[in-house]
Amino acid sequence: MVWIQVCLNGARGTADGAAIPMSPQDMARSAARAVAAGAGDVHVHPKTPCGQDTLSPRAVAATLQAVRSLVGVPVGVTTGAWAEPDPDVRVEQIRSWTVLPDHASVNWHEPGAEPVAAALLERGVGVEAGLWSGTDGPRRFLESPLAPRVLRVLAEVTDTSADTARASAAALLDEIGTAHGRPVLLHGEEGGAWPVLRLALERGLATRVGLEDTLRLPDGQLAADNAALVAQARNLAS
Repeated sequence: MVWIQVCLNGARGTADGAAIPMSPQDMARSAARAVAAGAGDVHVHPKTPCGQDTLSPRAVAATLQAVRSLVGVPVGVTTGAWAEPDPDVRVEQIRSWTVLPDHASVNWHEPGAEPVAAALLERGVGVEAGLWSGTDGPRRFLESPLAPRVLRVLAEVTDTSADTARASAAALLDEIGTAHGRPVLLHGEEGGAWPVLRLALERGLATRVGLEDTLRLPDGQLAADNAALVAQARNLAS
């Protein structure tokens, strides 16, 4: 059976539509519907009251507690540099978290990726190594002493063209190779989301879908919520 992670919101905000869950309570309800539709894992971006991504202990705790109150699957958060540009501050925030996620994504091309990953590992948090196409992240990951210790690799295809994303995904997988034996989750975004998801299904890889990656169903219609995207992914996998 295919394993699907739901990515609830990403760095999107209210300007992207009412379906984007912004508050901890909305994230929790959206996660619960997505899990009921077949998601086995949740990836979420905690937000400030103004709707910006944040790694603050207070926001992370509120988000995790709310989501976990409604779902029984693993829940992870971002550590993207856009949430906190200073790598040292990012590490300090992780060390100050009062409620720990099951896992957190670390974009390996970003400055400070290894110290951030090390801080997560020190706290017992699983690391999802975000390897973006078109960056030096895959090379840096393959050379990293931390690579064999990550929970999984997120092979993230940044090519948003429906015509070329599949080829870009195949090239990224070739570049990653055996990924130090770690499981690989392959996903795309925007116009490339569904072509890349189909490739993941064909290759028997884990994948993800959600409003972070795309606002639209395979037929181009706007998705009502994360659950609708997960249900479509499950249908494609059947």
